[in-house]
Amino acid sequence: MHMRFPLFSRWLLTAGVILSLFVPGALQAAAPERLHAPWNELLARYVTRDGRIDYTGMLEEEDKLGAYLETIRKTPPDERTWSRSEQQAYWLNVYNAATVYMVLQYYPVRSMNEIKVKSLKGSKSAWEAPSVTVGSKEYSLNQIEREVLRNKFQDPRVHFALGSAAETSPPLLNEAYDGTRLNQQLDGQVRRFVNNAKFNQLAAGHLRLSSLFDWYSVEFGEGPQLVAWLNTYSTVVIAPTATVEFLSFDWTLNDRARQAENQALR
Repeated sequence: MHMRFPLFSRWLLTAGVILSLFVPGALQAAAPERLHAPWNELLARYVTRDGRIDYTGMLEEEDKLGAYLETIRKTPPDERTWSRSEQQAYWLNVYNAATVYMVLQYYPVRSMNEIKVKSLKGSKSAWEAPSVTVGSKEYSLNQIEREVLRNKFQDPRVHFALGSAAETSPPLLNEAYDGTRLNQQLDGQVRRFVNNAKFNQLAAGHLRLSSLFDWYSVEFGEGPQLVAWLNTYSTVVIAPTATVEFLSFDWTLNDRARQAENQALR
């Protein structure tokens, strides 16, 4: 039996569809945290507490991740109604989801640096290829990091929230970033990274630090300025005169399956 909509109801339905086409994300704009629910579910299911990713499991739900990124495409941040924290959380989630999605397109792969994305003029790295669309604009992962997250928000803590799918990159948080709790989440990520001996070895007079602090020294500072920044989060009290050396960065994929293989060989 076919149901008939009254004329006015049919008009409202049609108007709603048209509105959704011309005003992307209008319904989500009032509550941007709901936008990231699918990504939050995937993170909770496939990211371990130490930030490793079950890419094999994630691959089984690749369509769900793709649908989330498609929703993102249609729902750019509304700068009129979204708070600054909500906008920042949005871009952090987009970057991390797009990075994982990029890996899935080429999985299995040993490193993001091995990925070459074909283009009309040859190929580009996974970092430089325009792989993310937000609204009507295309972005590469590097553009999101540099032009949006670094330039617009000027918050060095973002470097510990971005997952670069590498063995010694800051561990991926196993929940989506949420504008209402963003400050707490970012501080937690910094403490988690700074005080983990896998990434940094801290002593009062000598520091062996992740290359991140070298690459982004403009933001973290050098010498006493860097030490002062670290002391905000470190469980070790570091002397201003502490010597500093930087550790090499391991770009091997942060794959949970690889960890399981290594443990089995021991």
